[in-house]
Amino acid sequence: MSKTIGIAGLGWLGLPLAQRLQNLGFRVKGSVTQLEKAAKLQAKGFDAYAVTISEKGVEGSVQSFLKDIDILIVMIPPGLRRNTGSDYVLKMTHFLKEIETANIEKCIYISSTSVYSDEQGHVTEANTPKPDSEAGRQLLQVEQLFFNSNFKCSIVRFGGLIGGSRQPVRYLAGREHLSGGNASVNLIHREDCIGVLLKIIQNDAFGHIFNAVSPQHPMKKKYYVQKAVELDLDAPSFSEDISEIYKKVDSLTIPNLLEYTFQMDI
Repeated sequence: MSKTIGIAGLGWLGLPLAQRLQNLGFRVKGSVTQLEKAAKLQAKGFDAYAVTISEKGVEGSVQSFLKDIDILIVMIPPGLRRNTGSDYVLKMTHFLKEIETANIEKCIYISSTSVYSDEQGHVTEANTPKPDSEAGRQLLQVEQLFFNSNFKCSIVRFGGLIGGSRQPVRYLAGREHLSGGNASVNLIHREDCIGVLLKIIQNDAFGHIFNAVSPQHPMKKKYYVQKAVELDLDAPSFSEDISEIYKKVDSLTIPNLLEYTFQMDI
């Protein structure tokens, strides 16, 4: 009997991942935050549920969603870049209780390389994160909650996400005097996100931490100017860079434990 995979967050990454898993013969259940969106996905053949997570608790069909899931993938972003003062740790603590109530045995929690600070320089999974942002601090706390829970959990720290229409240079086009031009980019294409997650599932690689970042690390000032030219956008310009330390995120566990080779040229 094929495994049932649950994806908490059928969005930009979760939906194509669900489609790939279904094509491989897995049964897939997914959650979204709105009833209307769940209905639209159900009409397209997806087993979708409306689940809302707030600081007050979890609302919607959460236990129906979690029922009979063999592996749960949690890709619920913290949404802290908008400086809303949101307590992401509290939200995810509520969700974690629901996961434990449902007796989920295996989980993949999607985190971010923002748990590392620039001052740490070149980092791998062997380095202890020292976040310098509120989003990074809260993500690290949630990582620890999930990793130390009563189910087997792997943490996947994605770099900046690209693919489809998502290319960061669109937000930088034409801007001047940007900082950090000498910093390395730490990006990952959506196809490689899916590839890494499939490998974790197929290899039963739970109880590990993975830095999921392309091994290609061009400097931002070269990379974004080149991408602007390719997309026929106004190239951004960068100020003279006085900093000598920026984070560069690489992985030991993806090539060694998963034996995964990145497929996409960023």
